[in-house]
Amino acid sequence: MPVTAKLSRKFYETFGDEIANELVEWFNQVDTTYRTELREVNELNFARFDAKLEQRIAELRAELATLEGRLLARLGVVEGRFGTLEGRLVRWMFLFWVASLSTSIALIELRH
Repeated sequence: MPVTAKLSRKFYETFGDEIANELVEWFNQVDTTYRTELREVNELNFARFDAKLEQRIAELRAELATLEGRLLARLGVVEGRFGTLEGRLVRWMFLFWVASLSTSIALIELRH
């Protein structure tokens, strides 16, 4: 929204309408020029900001992908350990079951 320059009545009386109007017109042209330049500078700065933001987002995504890969690798190690632990637990449960069954059979045989 352009701001129209206004001059006092005394200015008009001193320099005349033609010069005063010319000066007002010049002020308005300068204002329009500066507004246009400011808009262009703002658009350029926003484009730079947007490009940097996109670059940083891409860097973060790459870093997250790296972290995801490392996490999945560690999860694989943990799963392997759980698999080993599960196998050992099954062995111990089987041995316990065999020992309990053997004890129960021995006690039943002693009773008869």
